[in-house]
Amino acid sequence: MDVAVHMGTLGAVMLYFRRDIWNMLFGLGRALRGKRDPGAKLAALLVVATVPAAVGGYFMNIYLPDGLRSSTIVGWTILGYGIVLYVADRLGMTLRRVEHLRFSDAIIIGLAQVLAFIPGTSRSGVTMTAARMLGMERPDAARFSMLLSVPTIIGAGLLKGLELYHSSDAALTSSAFTAAVIAFFAGLLAIAAMMAWLRRSTFTPFVVYRVLLGGAILLVTYGWL
Repeated sequence: MDVAVHMGTLGAVMLYFRRDIWNMLFGLGRALRGKRDPGAKLAALLVVATVPAAVGGYFMNIYLPDGLRSSTIVGWTILGYGIVLYVADRLGMTLRRVEHLRFSDAIIIGLAQVLAFIPGTSRSGVTMTAARMLGMERPDAARFSMLLSVPTIIGAGLLKGLELYHSSDAALTSSAFTAAVIAFFAGLLAIAAMMAWLRRSTFTPFVVYRVLLGGAILLVTYGWL
C-alpha cells in the first residue's frame, strides 16, 4: 500500500514536471549523438543521486522487509527532521539552482534520501533539507527532490508490484489501485500548492506541521496525552 500511494504521487510528479522530463528525454537523445545538453546532465544527476537509495533499498528489502515501523520512531523522526529542515532553511544560502548542481552534490542528496527508509523521515523532506544545506534556492530544492522521486519510486514500484502480482490477492490489488488514484489527485494539488508557496516564502509552515504532528505522536506514544 505504501508503494501504491507513492506510484500515485509519481504520476502527479511526472504530470507537473512534464517539461523537465521531456527535456531530459530529448537531452539524452542529443547526448547519444555526441552533443552536450542540460537535460542530459539533469538526467545523469538524478541517476547518480538514485544509486545510494537503490543500494539501500535492495538490502532493506532483504534484511528488514517490514521496515522499522513503530510510533516512537515515527514520532521522533517527524519531529527531529522538521527541526533539521528549519535549521537548513534558515542557514542555507539561496544562490544555486538545479543547473548549478555538481555530481558531488547529487551524491550528497542521494545519501540523504537513504534516510527516508526510516519511517517518518519523509523522502522529499530530507532531500530538500540536503539541497538547502547545499545552498539551493527553495523552489529548485523542491524541484530536484520531486524529480528524484521518479526513478526511486519506479524501482520500488516494480519490485513491490511484482510481489503483489505473484500474491494473486485481488482485494489487495483493488485497494492498491484505489489508493494510487486518490494519491495522484491529492499529490498533484499538494505539489502545485507547495511550489507556489516556495516561490515567495520559506519552509516554515512545513516545519510547524512536522513539529506539531511529531510532538502529538510522541505524547500519545508515551501516554502523556
